[in-house]
Amino acid sequence: MQTCWRLVHSAYLADAFNGEGARLAGGRWNSEGFSMVYTAASLSLSLLEIIVHLEFKETLKLYKAIPVRVPEKKIEAIDPAALPAGWNTPLPHPATLLTGNNWLRNQTSPALRVPSAIVPIESNILLNPAHPDFQSLEIGEPIDLPVDPRVMDKLK
Repeated sequence: MQTCWRLVHSAYLADAFNGEGARLAGGRWNSEGFSMVYTAASLSLSLLEIIVHLEFKETLKLYKAIPVRVPEKKIEAIDPAALPAGWNTPLPHPATLLTGNNWLRNQTSPALRVPSAIVPIESNILLNPAHPDFQSLEIGEPIDLPVDPRVMDKLK
């Protein structure tokens, strides 16, 4: 089993796994109109993924961490070496959007391991809430996000 982590603002806990936020705004691995749930393979990477998009550090105090256990056999993986140069630039690359959108359309698995744009040797785990096996994922209870005050001091 792979445990991955989803960080969610407490105001959106009820919708943490419906993919609606990604459907409305799009992301690195999905275009607008495609529902996807972004998680990371570790809590610390999940935190970094939030921090790079955070506008106000006070907001971080409102986040909850939710563990998700995914059977390894249900996780498809992208080979990072197959991605084109520049795939991890700040704006989503057409290749990552195409890869994610096709994976969602084809429904080949409920989870997809992709490299993190922030730390490319680490992984994010994308979840497809529309996949028939999505219900086989074990979604844990939200917990307070444990962040050392020194991290908060470094943020603006």
